[in-house]
Amino acid sequence: MYPADRKYTKDHEWVRLSGAEAVVGITDFAQKQLGDVVYVELPEVGKSFTQGEVFGTIESVKAVSELFCPLGGEVTEVNPELAQHPETVNADPHGAWMIKLKVTSADEASALLDAAQYTSLVG
Repeated sequence: MYPADRKYTKDHEWVRLSGAEAVVGITDFAQKQLGDVVYVELPEVGKSFTQGEVFGTIESVKAVSELFCPLGGEVTEVNPELAQHPETVNADPHGAWMIKLKVTSADEASALLDAAQYTSLVG
């Protein structure tokens, strides 16, 4: 259910690492907990974050939740589609990426969960 080509955080973000670039989104478990997503607030390109730092918020009909950066790095791209169609996160949580990062240290990924570990976490 959770793609094996990614790492996961205990805060329910996923990250797909390719060299020094990382693509970040939220998991299917997270979108189900949130319910219908109505708004996603994402950072500006060029902003830097440390691992675990809040990079944005996601709002649903039930709650507003913070989004945590799975790896430290600089934002190189923000998904423009989510501003107009935040519900894409519900329809395709593992395809609807939020930000792309130029990663500071790929070694930080060793602290994240693989798909099997994440599946065990969310049960």
